[in-house]
Amino acid sequence: MKKYLIIFSVFIPFFAQSQIINIESLRRVTDTVGWSGFTRLDLYLIKNKNSILGVSNRTRVQYKNENHLWLFVSDFDFKEANSKTFVSKNAQHLRYNYRLKPSIALESFIQVQEDKISAIRFRGLTGAGLRFKLSKSEDYKFYLGTLVMFENEHSKNDTFQEIHNDWRSSSYFSMSLFPTDNITIVSTTYYQPRFDKISDFRATNQTSIVLKVVKNLSFSTTFTYQFDEFPVVGIPKEQYRLTNGIVYSF
Repeated sequence: MKKYLIIFSVFIPFFAQSQIINIESLRRVTDTVGWSGFTRLDLYLIKNKNSILGVSNRTRVQYKNENHLWLFVSDFDFKEANSKTFVSKNAQHLRYNYRLKPSIALESFIQVQEDKISAIRFRGLTGAGLRFKLSKSEDYKFYLGTLVMFENEHSKNDTFQEIHNDWRSSSYFSMSLFPTDNITIVSTTYYQPRFDKISDFRATNQTSIVLKVVKNLSFSTTFTYQFDEFPVVGIPKEQYRLTNGIVYSF
């Protein structure tokens, strides 16, 4: 296989698309007030027996003051082979936190999503709950979240279409480690069962290692594993993804 051109991409993310957005990896890991964020762009073109074009973008914008935090995330992933789209994914997520106490915050969110590889034409989520800070150290941070969410999902494959309206629990445990000034490790595990059918659940773990290259510019490696006990018919229960890329933060 001969690669004629690869632009701004290292390990190309063919493995899978995560259906659960890991918001913890996108939070600004400082207590700085005001605006912050980052944007990441991956572009590549591969030529072998097929012509493959890929474009992906992730943007995060955060605003924080003493007791309030607003976080907006936008994801876009598109791949085309021989003029035929075989992966199309996009998601937008808006989250609000209000700090009740130094270690407890009220958390709410809205999310819309499309994931062609998982046969999801539309998934809308809205939920609210509590977020607990379990540590006080600046060298490591642990958080636990427990929320209730409503899910409206439209799925479609080659033979049928389904619509689901479900109430789910959405719990997560997150840790952020800072072994040196230039290295950050963030790992988050999500668990989302249905209230009326506990055996119908989704679980995801995402672990990222971020190495600061220069000011505002970092190299990131992320591994995501997802398990869905009842995915859309024809979609595997397990999916995973490994990506490397360049991140610009502000």
